[in-house]
Amino acid sequence: MPVEGPDLILTTRDTAEILCHRADGSVTIGQFLAEASALAATLPEDGYAVNLCADRYAALLGFAAALLRGHPTLLGARSGGPDGFLEMAAARYPGAYVMSGADERRLPLPFVRVDAPHASVPPLPLRPIPAERVVAIGFTSGSTGTPTAHAKPWGALVAAAAAAAARFGLRPGDGPPTSIVATVPPQHMYGFETTMMLPLRAVVAIHTGASFFPAEVHEALAAVPPRRLLVTTPLHLRVLLAEGRRPPALAAVISATAPLAQEIATAVERDWDAPMLEIYGATEAGSVASRRTVRDDGWLPYDGTRVRDGAAEVPGLGTVPLADAIEPLPNGRFRLLGRLTDMVKLGGKRGSLADLNRVLAEVPGVEDGVFVVPGDIESNPAARLSALVVAPGQTSAEILDGLRGRIDPVFLPRRLVVVAALPRDPLGKLPRQALATLLAPGEEA
Repeated sequence: MPVEGPDLILTTRDTAEILCHRADGSVTIGQFLAEASALAATLPEDGYAVNLCADRYAALLGFAAALLRGHPTLLGARSGGPDGFLEMAAARYPGAYVMSGADERRLPLPFVRVDAPHASVPPLPLRPIPAERVVAIGFTSGSTGTPTAHAKPWGALVAAAAAAAARFGLRPGDGPPTSIVATVPPQHMYGFETTMMLPLRAVVAIHTGASFFPAEVHEALAAVPPRRLLVTTPLHLRVLLAEGRRPPALAAVISATAPLAQEIATAVERDWDAPMLEIYGATEAGSVASRRTVRDDGWLPYDGTRVRDGAAEVPGLGTVPLADAIEPLPNGRFRLLGRLTDMVKLGGKRGSLADLNRVLAEVPGVEDGVFVVPGDIESNPAARLSALVVAPGQTSAEILDGLRGRIDPVFLPRRLVVVAALPRDPLGKLPRQALATLLAPGEEA
């Protein structure tokens, strides 16, 4: 499905509009464009950018400069840590270099300091960008193997940003400018779409400082003007709600990266008096649908997007495979039945890991937990699940007693290990190898 218009400019916003809120003041679109074009002129002629900037304005500045220079940005390094990602980039992408707001010269790639002064360099002209040009490359999490690359053409990213702006009321005329505070890194596809693409195509301004820990989130929300939009994950929401502190007035809360429990969505709407919205998407397709969790069981695709079982038709990308089983609903909506790789078969019975993890989380005293599938489950009839659980003051036997009667006995974990914490990354994901390390020696994850 082509995107209308062969060439699309970097941003459709007026130069006087506010792009971001920083501790030392706001940055306008005009200032941003001048700095991005100057930075672009300092970049090598060819290459791929690995953007390690933690500050969101620096990250956006680096992305725009690389885009203007014609370099794709490799997404994923900061969301799971740079270790391993840079070695992959060096091996697979000739000319790859690091962009950062801090000194990263120790890393195994050439280095560009994003916040260095560039006033003496003649800026590159701001030319339209071909819709078909690949400007970013996203990577699957790699939790079960080597990360897989997914090219993102400029036209597809612009179309997705326009669809999100329409869905969440972020267009000119939809209301006052929106301030976005996000707990997700800009290098993850979800964070990239909401805090790097939306500011270029919608009437929003991003908060650029730290906003990961609860105190930082509250401080960030208090520092930006309303309308405030919190972009976050189920893991962060659980921690914020447990703290019991009400944030400044919110226009809405958006969550993605994992299914959101109904009790969390209900608590957000009740305690924070804000609509709790979810985005459904994948690295392969980007964001494709949304719902208001407490009201809607089904998901509504973005304008121009069609979701069917195992695939989505996305503007600018065409048909993209999805890892989830889909049940069509009336009026174009759909229901998620679970990931196609989420189903496990034991003793002739099938079960969903998502459902098992949900039941585990509901056992009294359990703060976090996950079932782990053995590597030989397809070949070993005697293979059984394991579980890692965070439950201070609880024993393995007590947690197993809590599971009995709630799940089929064949899915009870053969080994249940109580740990101090699960090795979740900043998005709440659990890499397979990290889980294996927590299991007892000889127990294969």
